[in-house]
Amino acid sequence: MRIRNLNIQSLKIPFKVNFKHSSADRNKTKSVLVCTETSNGHIGFGEGCPREYVTGESISSCFRFFNQHKNHLISCIHSISDIENWVLQHEEEIDKLPSAWCAIELSILDALSKELSQSVEKTINAPGLEGRFQYTAVLGDSSAEVIQTQTTQYNKYGFNDFKVKITGDPDIDNEKFNIINSTVPNARIRLDANNLWQNSQDVLKYIGSISTELFAIEEPLQAMDFKELSVLLKSISVPIILDESFYNKHHFDHILTDIRNVIINLRISKMGGILRSRQIAKQATQRQIPLIIGAQVGETSILTRAALTIANEYRENILAQEGAYGTLLLESDITDQPLTFGKYGRLDIARNLGIKEYGFQIKYKLKDYAQSSRRLTVN
Repeated sequence: MRIRNLNIQSLKIPFKVNFKHSSADRNKTKSVLVCTETSNGHIGFGEGCPREYVTGESISSCFRFFNQHKNHLISCIHSISDIENWVLQHEEEIDKLPSAWCAIELSILDALSKELSQSVEKTINAPGLEGRFQYTAVLGDSSAEVIQTQTTQYNKYGFNDFKVKITGDPDIDNEKFNIINSTVPNARIRLDANNLWQNSQDVLKYIGSISTELFAIEEPLQAMDFKELSVLLKSISVPIILDESFYNKHHFDHILTDIRNVIINLRISKMGGILRSRQIAKQATQRQIPLIIGAQVGETSILTRAALTIANEYRENILAQEGAYGTLLLESDITDQPLTFGKYGRLDIARNLGIKEYGFQIKYKLKDYAQSSRRLTVN
């Protein structure tokens, strides 16, 4: 494969509803979109979701990374082995700017696979996609009225797996839990604290004051506070999900693997693309650390599709999967056939993907996105 051009643009697609948690409040996407065009005219797209409160990235830092490496990538990337070597050689840079690289890698993999007339899975020697994928219902930090409306809607879809953004105030949060449990009696609930507390005692006090059984709690402590995390893990029976505190393979060194109550939230953008995500999923499975395939609010069908590669290969080690909201949340998507969950929160590969298509098997809105990329001048 020969790359003719690489371009980047920011994505600002409006949400149909605002989404709020303790670290952010959004009404539109905050992502970058990279377009790869080959000399044979094949087009590939990749997406990255920089989050300053997770990896310290911004839209601007993604653009700088892209500008710095664009010409070199065009000249040196021709095959999957070239991509793999580039990732190894630039590991430290990608550790600092994983979302920037994620967008680039996904776009090149998509274009390369189309050149080879095959799926991305075949290009990276992963199992082909098959079957169904089960998704989680996510509830933001909203009023009781909104929580009731959304929970009722999720119940009509048949969801029973819930992720709830919390405030840290037991009175406010218990009202949410009561709504969920009364509407969906068999609900499995996990909490997302988004780094609310400074110490273990406050976490334990909160858990002791809430009125629901918990499947797990995500990021109760400050991000990367592994010292306090080790204290908490010795005192708590509820599994701890690591999100902001885990986004590359080096973070395995900080996990007490002899205590089996840690779960890793694996998000493709946060980890730096599919290749690095596969590596982390493999190591986690070997260490018997379960995974949740995560998603960032506002992802398009590109990142939803990329996550399926990992979810499919490591099904036996995955406890839950997030995302696949598509145009249920976004005013528009990069495709007219967005990847969204259906009844019971399931996404069926046979119904949702163009199986006869190559690459990520998505029929893009080329008129809207490829042409705008070609017109774009990157500053």
